[in-house]
Amino acid sequence: MNTEQQENHDGLDEDFALGDRLIDNVIEAIEQRDSVRLTQLLEPLHSADIADILEQISAGQRRALLRLWKGEMEGEVLSELDESLREEVMESLAPEELAEAVRDLETDDVVDLLEDLDAPQQDEILEVLEDADRVAVEQALTYPEDSAGRLMQRELVVAPEHWTVGQAIDYLRSQQDLPEQFYHMILVDPKMRPTGYVTLGKLLSSPRDAKMQDIVEDSFRTISVNQDEEDVAYAFNQYHLISAPVVDDDGRLVGVITIDDAMAVLDEEHEEDMLRLAGVGEGSLSDRVIETSKRRLPWLFVTMFAAIAASFVIAQFEDTIAEFVALAILMPIVASMGGNAGTQALTVAVRALATKDITSANVWRVIRREVLVGMVNGVVFALVMGVIGMLWFGMPMLGVVIGAALVINLLVASLAGVVVPVVLDKLGIDPALASGAFVTTVTDVVGFFAFLGLASVVLL
Repeated sequence: MNTEQQENHDGLDEDFALGDRLIDNVIEAIEQRDSVRLTQLLEPLHSADIADILEQISAGQRRALLRLWKGEMEGEVLSELDESLREEVMESLAPEELAEAVRDLETDDVVDLLEDLDAPQQDEILEVLEDADRVAVEQALTYPEDSAGRLMQRELVVAPEHWTVGQAIDYLRSQQDLPEQFYHMILVDPKMRPTGYVTLGKLLSSPRDAKMQDIVEDSFRTISVNQDEEDVAYAFNQYHLISAPVVDDDGRLVGVITIDDAMAVLDEEHEEDMLRLAGVGEGSLSDRVIETSKRRLPWLFVTMFAAIAASFVIAQFEDTIAEFVALAILMPIVASMGGNAGTQALTVAVRALATKDITSANVWRVIRREVLVGMVNGVVFALVMGVIGMLWFGMPMLGVVIGAALVINLLVASLAGVVVPVVLDKLGIDPALASGAFVTTVTDVVGFFAFLGLASVVLL
């Protein structure tokens, strides 16, 4: 590592250390009830950093912080908070504080805050919004949950499709209430149907007499208001979109979705898949013990019944195990190797389904590839464990048995790791949610049956 790299590395370490010290200082100010010091610590921070602090401290410290902090609670802080804490923080704010915080948010962020609240709480927040914003938010809440209608924002910039660049620039300069951030100027026909959009960079670099229609982007595409937000995120990622207009059933423009919201959905989907594969469901570190336990119990029950099924298979070979104690020693190796191989194939398949890389056109090719990978890996580890088993216990045929069992189990594990999530996806069941339990059961049952069954035939 050269001197510059070392300095950069040390700088990163210092930044992380400052973050830890900041949390400690905030907690110290809370414990000392030092409102001035607490406000000084929080005032220069970004909204996302304040949200992180609220998530990392305990519930009691969080309530104390909100009482002591003399700064202004911004709507962006609420928007950045984990959903499990957002309602708690909002309930602790005075009505006028909550109103001031929410009033400055864009409509899509207000919808995000409201959709998890009860009707009375929703009404309280809606009452403080300006008439136009309230109508927009109420309309958005009528769309299906997790749809583009919930994700879109109503703040957008529109121009008639026949305008010139000069007209568009003059219009932008004359407006007092443009969105804080926007990437495109959307062109519409007389019926308010979007026909294209122009980036701000192209707008500012084109001659004033150029027609807006002549400088539209090739990436233009519209999103249906009822389209699932997961498909919206896929479209943004697939086609490298920055923003996209949202249209109703008649093709009229009703809103716009920007890349930050689409990528947030993509991140959430990836996180959900990861948590579901582990059988822990959705949640956060700030959730209560009972809530977390309730989410995890069902999958632990599934795991228990899978273990019972594997134990039942083992029980059918009691006499063989009693005759050859070495089998009991080697059984975990067969099961764990199959489980790992199944998890590898499962992870690849679930990720490919989420990104739509697995389709009806290539599913058999993917299955064949994973089966061949499982077979190759099975042969490699069969040779290794065959030699180890033979040298360890002095029984050549034991090496043959465990080697053959590994080939069978890794092949079946790789097959199950792809087929199970694909079948569940076809049945409309989330493959990330249910695949793990099925694959684990298959690999354990097949692994024990192959190993002990072969041992009963070959060794007795």
